[in-house]
Amino acid sequence: MVSYPRRDEVWLIALDPSKGSEIKKTRPCLVISPDEMNEPLQTVLVAPMTTTLRSYPTRVNLTFRSKTGQVALDQLRAVDRQRLVRKLGAVSTKAAHEVASVLVEMFVR
Repeated sequence: MVSYPRRDEVWLIALDPSKGSEIKKTRPCLVISPDEMNEPLQTVLVAPMTTTLRSYPTRVNLTFRSKTGQVALDQLRAVDRQRLVRKLGAVSTKAAHEVASVLVEMFVR
């Protein structure tokens, strides 16, 4: 049995307290970090998901649980596993590839 969050899974995560322009409240977040990091570490890299649509190049459109929204890659965070409330599912392979492509563009340029 896997006892750690896995890449491309969506978890409900308590992001508060937050500061300034950080995305707030308990919300779905996409696990970005690879499983090789997620298994041994107590922290997980995540990107919050939002239904507020913005035309930023760092946002990836997707539909999850019949809701249209975006993964906010401009709001990447490392969170302790204690913030993870529960697993909600996983994004489609297509959405996972789009997220990976934008991450590569963000960090390799």
